[in-house]
Amino acid sequence: MGSVSLPNPRAARRYLALWFPYLSADRIQRRSRQNAPAPAREKGAPLVFIEKDRSALRLAAGDARAEKLGLCPGLALADARARIPELEAVEMDRAADAAFLERIADFCDRYTPLVALDPPDGLILDITGCAHLLNGEDRLHADIKKRLAALGITVRASIAGTPEAAKALARFGRERIVPAGGEPDAVAPLPAAALDLAPQTVQALSRAGLKTVGALAERPRPPLAARFGADLVARLAGVLGERDLRITPRRPMPPTMAERSFAEPIGLEADMLEALRSLASHVCGSLETRGEGGRSFEAAFFRTDGRVFRIGIETVEPQRDPAVLIRLFRERLGALPDPLDPGFGFDFIRLAVIASEPAAMPQTSLDGSEAAEQEVSDLIDRLIARFGRDAVRRFVAVDSHIPELAARTVPALGAAEDGTPWIPPEAQSRPIHLFDPPQPIETLAEVPDGPPLRFRWRRAMHDIARAEGPERIAAEWWRADGLTRDYYRVEDGAGRRYWVFREGLYGLEAERPRWFLHGIFP
Repeated sequence: MGSVSLPNPRAARRYLALWFPYLSADRIQRRSRQNAPAPAREKGAPLVFIEKDRSALRLAAGDARAEKLGLCPGLALADARARIPELEAVEMDRAADAAFLERIADFCDRYTPLVALDPPDGLILDITGCAHLLNGEDRLHADIKKRLAALGITVRASIAGTPEAAKALARFGRERIVPAGGEPDAVAPLPAAALDLAPQTVQALSRAGLKTVGALAERPRPPLAARFGADLVARLAGVLGERDLRITPRRPMPPTMAERSFAEPIGLEADMLEALRSLASHVCGSLETRGEGGRSFEAAFFRTDGRVFRIGIETVEPQRDPAVLIRLFRERLGALPDPLDPGFGFDFIRLAVIASEPAAMPQTSLDGSEAAEQEVSDLIDRLIARFGRDAVRRFVAVDSHIPELAARTVPALGAAEDGTPWIPPEAQSRPIHLFDPPQPIETLAEVPDGPPLRFRWRRAMHDIARAEGPERIAAEWWRADGLTRDYYRVEDGAGRRYWVFREGLYGLEAERPRWFLHGIFP
C-alpha cells in the first residue's frame, strides 16, 4: 500500500507524454476482439478512416499497414484505392475516438492522478513524485507500455522535464527518458514541426533554413519573435525545457489518497471491502493529523482489462472514522443498479478524499444532544449512499409570505442559497402538511367576511367548534390577478384541526369569495 500527496511545487517536474498513432485502428480492433460488430476486413488489407473534406472523401487516419504503404492523412480516397485496390475504408468517428481516449486516461490514473488530455490522440501525465512507486522512471515507462500493448493499444512514450519536450519526443523523435536539464540536447535533432506550429509557419521556417529545433535554438529570440511571432518563441522555450506551464489535469488532485496494488487480482466484494478498510485507516489517519475531516470520498477499482469503476460517497459532517466510511461504501455497493463486474479481477484500488474541511474534536454536552444529532447525520449519510444525493432533501426558507412558496427543498448535502434561517411550521402556528394545490371546500358563514360555521370537504360535513383568525396575507403586488387570503385555524367537533382560507375580499376583489382547505394540523 502506498500514498500519494500533492507534489512539492518547488520540486523538479517530470512529465510522461503518450502518443497513440493508431488510435482509431486500435479502437476498431479492440471492438472486434470483444465480439462487437466491426467492419469485415480482408486478411492483411490496410485499414483507413475517411471523412469528407472540401467535397471529397479524404483519409483522416489509418493503421500501421496503411502508414507503411504511404497512405497518409489528407490523401483522397480515390487516389488511395488506385494505389491499393484491396483497401478497407471506414468512416471516421471522432466522438468514439475521444471516448476511447478518455477510457485510456482512466486506465492511466493508476500511475498518477494528474492526467491531462492531449487531443485528438495523446495524453500527458505529471509523474512528479510517483515514479518511486514503481522503482523508478525506467520501470514506470516500461510498465505502462507493456500494459497498453497487452490491451492492444500502440503507444509511443517519452519522459522529460516539461510537457512540450515530452510531447515533441514522443511524436517526432525516438522514445526516451530525458534526464533533468537534458532537454536541449534531446530535442535539437527534431524537426521544426515538433513545436506544434501552424503548417504555414513550419513552411516559412523551412524556407529560411530553420528546419530543426536545434537550428532555432541557436538563433536570437527577438528576431524570431519579430518575424514568426511570439508564439514560436514561447513554444521553443517549452520544448527546450526553459519554461514549464504545467498541465491541466482532467480530474483535480485530491488532498489525500491511498492506493494498493495486488500481485493477484481480487474479485470478491469481501476482499474489496477489506482492502478499502486498510486504505480508509490510512487516509483517516492523515486527516486526523491535519485536524480535518472528509466530506466526499471516492474509491476507484482498476480492472485488469483497463476498465475503471468509481464509487463515491458523501457525508453531512466532516468524517474521519474508517468504520463509518466502510459502512457507507457497503451501502453504496449494495445500492448499485448493476453490481461491479470484476471480470478477471481488480489489480489496483485507490481511495481518495475529494473534499475535506477542518473538523474539531466533538464536545459532549450534559443533555447528550450531540448523540442524537450524530444519529440523524449518520442516517442521512446512509440514505444518500443508498438512494443518491438528490433523493434526500431538506427544507430551506424562501423570502415569501405565500405559504406554498415560503419554503423549498434542496439536497441534504447542499447549502442554502440565502442566509434566511429555517423556521419550523410549528413556530408559525401553521400545519406541517400543506395541500398543493389547496383543495376547494363548501362553507357556511354567518357573515360574508367572517369565519366559517361548517364546511364540506370530500363529501363529509365538518361542524366548526372553534375558530381563530383571520391571518391576512396579501397577494404579490406584481401580479394583477392576485387575491388577498384570510386564513383561519379551525377545529371541528371531533377535535380535528384544519387550516382554511377565504380567497378574495368580499365586495372589493370578488362578489363571492371562494374557500380552500390548505393544510391539516397533526
